[in-house]
Amino acid sequence: MSALKKTIRDNKWACWLALACLVVPMFASYFFDDMFSSLSELFKNPEMLELGWDMADYGFYASGYSFLCIWGGLIICGALLDRFGVRLVGSIFVGMMTGGAALVTFAISAGFNPETSLVVAYAGCMLFGLGSEIAGVSVTRSIAKWFKGRNMALAMGLQLAIARFGTATAILVAPMIVRQKAAGEIYTLAETNRPALIGLAVLAVGTILWAVFVAMDARFDKETGETDKVKTAEEDKFRFSDIWKVLSNPRFLMIAILCVTFYCCVIRFKKFGVSILLPLFGVDLEIATVLLAMIPFFTILFTPLFGALVDKVGKATLWMIVGSALVLVSHLIITYAPQGVPVYAYVAIALLGIGYSLVPSAMWPSVPKIIPEKNLGTAYSLIYWVQNLGMWAVPIYIGRIFTDTITEAGNHVQEVQAAIHAEYIFILLGVIAIAVSLMLFFSSRKRPELGLDEPAQ
Repeated sequence: MSALKKTIRDNKWACWLALACLVVPMFASYFFDDMFSSLSELFKNPEMLELGWDMADYGFYASGYSFLCIWGGLIICGALLDRFGVRLVGSIFVGMMTGGAALVTFAISAGFNPETSLVVAYAGCMLFGLGSEIAGVSVTRSIAKWFKGRNMALAMGLQLAIARFGTATAILVAPMIVRQKAAGEIYTLAETNRPALIGLAVLAVGTILWAVFVAMDARFDKETGETDKVKTAEEDKFRFSDIWKVLSNPRFLMIAILCVTFYCCVIRFKKFGVSILLPLFGVDLEIATVLLAMIPFFTILFTPLFGALVDKVGKATLWMIVGSALVLVSHLIITYAPQGVPVYAYVAIALLGIGYSLVPSAMWPSVPKIIPEKNLGTAYSLIYWVQNLGMWAVPIYIGRIFTDTITEAGNHVQEVQAAIHAEYIFILLGVIAIAVSLMLFFSSRKRPELGLDEPAQ
């Protein structure tokens, strides 16, 4: 016991410093990913953009984030995390995340024709997406390691909250640095690439702080004689057959399906949120931007609180049901509330933000309870892989809905139709999320020994 007290992890300041180094790369990742979310209206009028992209192009670009992830990248790289460790593999993919962002920035700044810029930006977004997802797995795995047995849900909640502050910052900052112009004026490349340049700078800072964490983690393993490769006895070493063991766990599958349906209801909504809220509620661009920013700001406030709640009282599966229900109700309000009445938009977004805080606070800390520690990297990567199937398909489909429905620029009726048709997709996903969370609730009751609904020890 005395030896354990001498490790760096047993100094509370060191744990929180490690967490600080881990959250900045995620903040930067969320910022860069959402840099166009509050500017989606621009793509309804590609003739006003020197970049030349329309809404379908924007949806296609956004889907690039998930392309490499769904074609095996997450599964393979998650397995590599378990085999070669967080420090090596995580560092490679943090670098890939930053490099992909640099390629996107180059594509939208270089003056290519729209087709070429879209292809190059898509390639960069693919690299950025896979790098971000594996970096996220690395961060989650590292938090589970450094906060094992104490405040894990709180630490994960703080990480999620700060990362989502990156989304909020991007949503609020982008319209400030890309000012709305009068009809007929052109948005130059020098204007539309400003959010990307800021995001790339923050990613560079995050990469430096990741290197600081790597040094701290190496010291911790040296002090304890452990390894970040999660290798123990020979029978516990990672094998690729472990992928199938994880996939055969019914509770894991429930969490994975909940993850993809729930996150698409929120994250992919944010990509098109301004284009949905403007025609349905009659608000101006500034109000729509504030409404969209409310989603991550709610999570900043509530995610750590809900994480602490899950640590203290348990009942994780119940909170997943409640959070999923809030998100579904939010989309029902957006779709069916009286049009042109902004108060309904505020209520809907508040419910969406609270639900977005509640489900992840209960969901992510549940994974280590049902999956052996040596397979956690694989398990988290598989969850992200399933999630990215939806993340890839949904923006392509919704972008196409907007482009096919809005055939006349400024046609309010067509814009309303496009927004409602897009919302039908989110409502369907919300219904599935509730159904799966209910299945997980009853499964937990049948297997109480797993401790899914137990508080932290």
